[in-house]
Amino acid sequence: MPASELARRLGNVSERVVRYRIERMVQEGLIRINAIPNPRAFGLSVVADVLLEVDADSILEVANKLATLECVSYVACSIGETDVSVQLVASDTDEVYRLVTELIGKVPGVRKTTTSIVPRIIKDVYQWRIPEGVCKDGK
Repeated sequence: MPASELARRLGNVSERVVRYRIERMVQEGLIRINAIPNPRAFGLSVVADVLLEVDADSILEVANKLATLECVSYVACSIGETDVSVQLVASDTDEVYRLVTELIGKVPGVRKTTTSIVPRIIKDVYQWRIPEGVCKDGK
């Protein structure tokens, strides 16, 4: 949304003040402004979650390796039954299978993979909003 529209909606704030506040929030690391590509627009219509069991001494190494792969949209270290959680995008289920068996599963340290195809995403990270209770006194 343009700063002018934000200023209009806020009512008693100028566009310049809105731009300054946005710039300050970016500099302070409170927000990031990025373009978020839609994988479907590029023919990547299949999303899969891959949960990995990894050798204990290889967790960060495996996670960092997977984060470099172009097909991977999300990587996190986990606590619980699995050690690393990965989300990937692909053109079809055959490609998911190939990526998991020939690429991810063969990364040194990976012991086991569990894959789930994600047929529908209801809420994605870019849709998340700051809970009202977190912001106090208008800050």
